[in-house]
Amino acid sequence: MHLAPVRGVLFDAMPMPEFLLQFFRHFLLSLQFFTRIPVTGRLAAWVGFSPAMLRASAGHFPGVGVLVGALVAGFSAVLSMALPPTGSAPLVVAALGTVLGVLITGAFHEDGLADVADGLGGSAERDRALTIMKDSRVGAFGAIAVVLTLLSKVALLTLLGDVSAPLMVAALFMAHVASRTWPLLTIRLLPHVGDAAGSKSKPLADQISGAALRTGFIWCLLAISLVLYAQAATEFIAINVPDEGLLHALINAMGASLLAWGWMARWFWQRLGGFTGDCLGATQQVCELAFYLGLALSL
Repeated sequence: MHLAPVRGVLFDAMPMPEFLLQFFRHFLLSLQFFTRIPVTGRLAAWVGFSPAMLRASAGHFPGVGVLVGALVAGFSAVLSMALPPTGSAPLVVAALGTVLGVLITGAFHEDGLADVADGLGGSAERDRALTIMKDSRVGAFGAIAVVLTLLSKVALLTLLGDVSAPLMVAALFMAHVASRTWPLLTIRLLPHVGDAAGSKSKPLADQISGAALRTGFIWCLLAISLVLYAQAATEFIAINVPDEGLLHALINAMGASLLAWGWMARWFWQRLGGFTGDCLGATQQVCELAFYLGLALSL
């Protein structure tokens, strides 16, 4: 006879269905913003859009990395097993895995890297640098930065693949997540200095809430847990490194990626007094590269 009131109190206190709906809406909006994965038609209408939603979706940037990293890592794993076991196989897998990552994101972050390199490399004057960064054309600094970054990624992934193909697969997955986690700190700590009227990222970068920041770090911890679980539970992720050695290597790689973020954030603060959307893309690229380098040095 007392069940109905008690049940009402419980469900009023724990509105989990609505929470989950908002969670998926924010994740899909982040996916729509940061990748070429189609979120269109009735699904897009269900997701909806508002500046407030876009700000909340920032916490799912690492979640986008989980999906992109899973797709690239899965493709690389299948390709590694399909190719003949020759010395060139890791290079092929590293190159094609990198290509797939660029295709999924539409070179969104590489474009940001190019714009930042052109702006900050092309002028020592703040306002002039911001003007150059808004130009859609790619200059010499931008082209060189993107080419060298992609070459460095492929080289480091090939090195990891020479140690172990599963290690390269795990690195691809984790680097996509970690490199999308640290830019959230940029949004949290630095002011947005881009063109407020013309910037697509302005609502995203106004400010990130503590809840959204926690969401981002939860995504990252989930990814680390998945890699460690896969290492312990399956033969395929036997990367010739003990479980505790893999954890140590991942911590070092995360640390290297964090140091790269700190260097980028300091650079943006000194040169621009804040950041733009392009700065977030450039940070993602540099942090991804630093993750591979940190992991390679740990081994």
